Amino acid sequence: MLLNLNISDLAVVKSLDLDLEQGMSVLTGETGAGKSILLTALGLALGDRADSGFIRPGCNRAEVNLEFDLSDAPDALLWLEEHELDDESHCFIRRTVNPDGRSKAFINNRPVTLQALQELSEKLVEIHGQHAHLHLLNNDEQRRLLDEFGKHQALLDNVNDCYRQWQSAHKELSSLIKTSTDQSQREDLLRYQLEELQQLDLANFDYAALSEEHSKLANLGQILSTGQAQVDVLYENDQQSVNQMLSHCLSELTHLARFAPEINGICTLLSEAQIQTEEAALQLRRFLKSQEADPRRMEVLENQIGTIQSLSRKHHVAPDGLPELVGKLEQELHGITHSSERIETLQATTAQLLKRYQQFAVQLSEQRRQSAGHLQQQISAMIKELGMPQGEFLVDIADSESDTPKLQGQDKINFLVSANPGLPAKPLAKVASGGELSRISLAIQVTTSTDKSTPTMIFDEVDSGIGGGIAEIVGQKLRALSHNRQVMCVTHLPQVASQAHHHLYVEKNNKTDMTSSTVRLLNEDERVEEIARMLGGVNITANTLAHAKEMLTTGNHR
Repeated sequence: MLLNLNISDLAVVKSLDLDLEQGMSVLTGETGAGKSILLTALGLALGDRADSGFIRPGCNRAEVNLEFDLSDAPDALLWLEEHELDDESHCFIRRTVNPDGRSKAFINNRPVTLQALQELSEKLVEIHGQHAHLHLLNNDEQRRLLDEFGKHQALLDNVNDCYRQWQSAHKELSSLIKTSTDQSQREDLLRYQLEELQQLDLANFDYAALSEEHSKLANLGQILSTGQAQVDVLYENDQQSVNQMLSHCLSELTHLARFAPEINGICTLLSEAQIQTEEAALQLRRFLKSQEADPRRMEVLENQIGTIQSLSRKHHVAPDGLPELVGKLEQELHGITHSSERIETLQATTAQLLKRYQQFAVQLSEQRRQSAGHLQQQISAMIKELGMPQGEFLVDIADSESDTPKLQGQDKINFLVSANPGLPAKPLAKVASGGELSRISLAIQVTTSTDKSTPTMIFDEVDSGIGGGIAEIVGQKLRALSHNRQVMCVTHLPQVASQAHHHLYVEKNNKTDMTSSTVRLLNEDERVEEIARMLGGVNITANTLAHAKEMLTTGNHR
């Protein structure tokens, strides 16, 4: 259940802190007072798209906070536990919007993705918009409502999973069959390219090592001459070698150490340096003696490197990428040479998946037909209560014209209605007037909501196009729906507002330079005045007030 709604700097709302209760709450106010912005705030907090235009002018950011009691939302609590976001029996959702249009979402003070926020929101709140009757004309929406009413999701998931597997296998099979005619020519080219590349001795291929060895042999003369010169400088020049100078320095300082013992440490360092210098000179001398020119090896390296670079340019890859290229070509060749086997395998796989799909689709169709009977019976009964005494609602389920698998199954689902006896039922768009469509839509929304576990339901002017005694019945249905959940309803109808347990009033404040909207809970006297305003308009008489009081008394005793 939604316990609290807190809004800061969102459009016309500067600051709002609203506590909410169990049961049915209505939200009323003059047109343009800001009722829609409250639903915008709820939608934003629950994962709707953010926009910088939501931020109140002159403010740095907009923020919406929601607090939920999860004692009546076991599915939401389980989701939070699975995602390690649980915090006892309460849930706090926060959404902020920055001037650049970017937003941040938090669940229990931990940042989350928008997708995660939307997943959780589906288990906490369900919003029925004022344009739901227009969506009702769409066959996909009709199918969704029937599947939701019949709780077909598990079977529907099986159908769709099987369809995706069949589609993937069928796509690969079609591609293999289509390309089989020109595979022979491609196979010859692949074999030639692989034969050409395999001369590189790929098992021992190391282009970096070849380049390093080639560079060493190509510069061997410089290595020998410069190296020998450094051996002379380090050790072999008796008059001015590093070793000779260190020896002289060590001798002089050792003599001075007799008078200044502190120099002994320096002498030790010089002695170690002399030993290291001598060892370095000896190792360099041994290295130089081990080097010798090898013109034949040089020729082999140049040929190898030339071949590698030529193939690298030919295939448009770096030299180090040639082994990977060979692997890809081998894989493609393997696919071509085994394509006939793959085609046979895929044909068997697609046939098996098609059979499984058809089995699931038949089961889904049977369940839909059973659910359709219950749904049309309940909705027909409700639209009769809502001012269509001769109305009949039917769910037509027809088989698809094609045997090709499809997402959501093979059924074509169409909601039909007959408003008058003796007339055949026809699709909603061809029969129902605007008012009738609103009533049918409301009947469907209430009927499909009865068995849901969503703890909070919000209805945004779903009673538009309805009035009089029918509006009172609509209020009764919404109140009945709130017996085991929280229901919030935005309405302009006093017949609906009088049925609520709680009445919230939205009003606009124009006293300052910038317009702002506020929401407050009405007490009993204020409710009478607001119902009277909704009944009588500008001039409210004693009779209007008495009528309003009577409506509230009647509504509260239901």
